[in-house]
Amino acid sequence: MDRTGTDQTSGMLRALFRFCRPALPVLLLFPLLLSCSLFEKNKLDKVKSAGELVVLTRVSPTTYYETPEGPAGFEYDLVKSFASYLGVKPRFVVAEKFNDILPRLIKGDADLAAAGITVTEARSKLVRFGPPYQEIRQQVIYRLGTDRPAGAEQLVGRQIEVQAGTSYAERLNELKQQYPDLKWTEVDKETEELLQIVWEGLLEISVADSNIVAINRQYFPELQVAFNLQKPESLAWAFPPGEDQSLHNATVKFLEKSRASGQLTQLIDRYYGPASRSNFVNLSVFKVRMRSRLAQYQLLFEKTGKQYNIDWRLLAALGYQESYWDPQAVSPTGVRGMMMLTEETADQLQIADRFDAAQSIDGGARYLQSLIERMPPGVTEPDRTWMALAAYNIGTGHLEDARIITQKQGRDPNKWSDVKNYLPLLADAEWYTKTKNGYARGLEPVIFVNSVRTYYDVLVQSDKEEKAKNKPPALNLKAPAI
Repeated sequence: MDRTGTDQTSGMLRALFRFCRPALPVLLLFPLLLSCSLFEKNKLDKVKSAGELVVLTRVSPTTYYETPEGPAGFEYDLVKSFASYLGVKPRFVVAEKFNDILPRLIKGDADLAAAGITVTEARSKLVRFGPPYQEIRQQVIYRLGTDRPAGAEQLVGRQIEVQAGTSYAERLNELKQQYPDLKWTEVDKETEELLQIVWEGLLEISVADSNIVAINRQYFPELQVAFNLQKPESLAWAFPPGEDQSLHNATVKFLEKSRASGQLTQLIDRYYGPASRSNFVNLSVFKVRMRSRLAQYQLLFEKTGKQYNIDWRLLAALGYQESYWDPQAVSPTGVRGMMMLTEETADQLQIADRFDAAQSIDGGARYLQSLIERMPPGVTEPDRTWMALAAYNIGTGHLEDARIITQKQGRDPNKWSDVKNYLPLLADAEWYTKTKNGYARGLEPVIFVNSVRTYYDVLVQSDKEEKAKNKPPALNLKAPAI
């Protein structure tokens, strides 16, 4: 090519460059913008890539707490199940105050908040809530023996304290429009702590959600519900505000699956089932006998539990349900002793004297251990223990009949929360005539297991409080001021 041609080509290129120059930055950025839009991760992808789900919570019996075996609590177990569903591990961030949870969530300290949060109109303007997983009521609480307020108008002039930042304060503010003289104090104390103060007689009135009340009445039976403060409310997980709903949508699918499988029902029953069926009279007497009778036999329960790898508090709860910790107890059917062993069972276990407390506790532990081991492989803990306790009461044959009925009705025969619903059918001719072992008073083992679980929960709480009280003070290693 001659120079003239070269000059012409160069001129054409310069003209083209001048023509395209304004658009060049956009053209150059286009591949970069395209790659960003294709590879930018949404919230769910980020959680999965990080391999962990960061969750804001608070310490309470209904949410998250530490045990010698590790963390526990309704929210802990539900979040753990969700994390497993996502294929990641949960990491819990504990807020010091309930009032701090939503501000910290909005700030970006966690992926979600799971802390027994009530869905309210005011909160819904700040965060996005997931589907409700539990329904509760706000309840006005007072101590038995004090004046019971019959309605909201009788709260006027009473000493009332509620936890700051809760929906209880929102509801009281609504009531104040109707009752201008209504007064209360918002304090930086956990609701559970306020309930204990009411129980101690140092506070007249407090307000708490029904699930919190159910758990705490096991430990403080004199707490009484005066009335429900309003209609049922929902508890739900909270998510930071924003357009990205990927993690929220995953939660919707997870909870739908949990409801369909019965997992959510089983979890609610695990934490609240025994509490909802406890009552003031038996727990009050139980607490008295803990101080008077259990003290005589606790070392035996501890020693035997350690020997057979069974929680001694479960053995003690079983012993109380059977005999009220009376080694001389005898039933009309001939079972006798602390653990109410039949003569046949005692012979099989080579128990010479059923009235001897040590022999009876040893025999009861071995029998329960054998029942736990005989449960079908598909039955896992804690259902394995609950079903073994049912078999302790009704026998393995009748329990198996109930499991078969459960399966035929399309429910899970390996889950106690399902089987317990069909055990009572063993007293119904329409059902027991079709079973291998025939008639049985199937409601009795259901009540039996519920009672043992309630007594066990109270013993665990009492044992924890006793250990905390006897814990030696931390050493002060700070050098004294000179």
